[in-house]
Amino acid sequence: MLIITIKQGKEKSLLERDPWIYLSAVERVDGKYEEKMKSGATALIRSSSGVFLARAGWSPKSQIRARVWSFDENEAVDHAMFKRRVKAALVKRGKLTTHPGPPQCLINAEEDGLPGLIVDYHAMKPGYLACQFQAAGVDAWKVTIVKALIAETGCSNVYEHTDYLVRKGEGLALSSGVLAGDKPPADSVFL
Repeated sequence: MLIITIKQGKEKSLLERDPWIYLSAVERVDGKYEEKMKSGATALIRSSSGVFLARAGWSPKSQIRARVWSFDENEAVDHAMFKRRVKAALVKRGKLTTHPGPPQCLINAEEDGLPGLIVDYHAMKPGYLACQFQAAGVDAWKVTIVKALIAETGCSNVYEHTDYLVRKGEGLALSSGVLAGDKPPADSVFL
């Protein structure tokens, strides 16, 4: 397991529930070499005295080295957690709009406990979910997240819209395209 130890005095932001862990706050990273290099690996975050602080998605190439999934030591970071978080975000946003117009925000990153994930619904015929996976953690869980989105919304068309500068800063592959269903029309705003 990947374990990130926070420098003494730098744990204050985590204790205040700030979900970002910057490179400057990291004292050391323990784990196998492969884990240290794996973007999106789940890491245990602890204080310099060894006290549990959080579980987070690791990003070895970003200035934001980790983004917190949970401050609860007993909450597992697994498929069920992602399904719960997607469902909770969708319940909070209400029913999908049925008339064309501005996109409807369904998931707004840290606000919904899914750091780095933005999902909008475009109510064209047929409807499309436009996703931005802007952090290593959510990128590593992309398949699970897409399946949960389809199951909860009933919308089978999912498109990845990439902010190339953000993904480059995270050290992630620069890609856009269909993740499920059909390709959106050529005049779509997210192409």
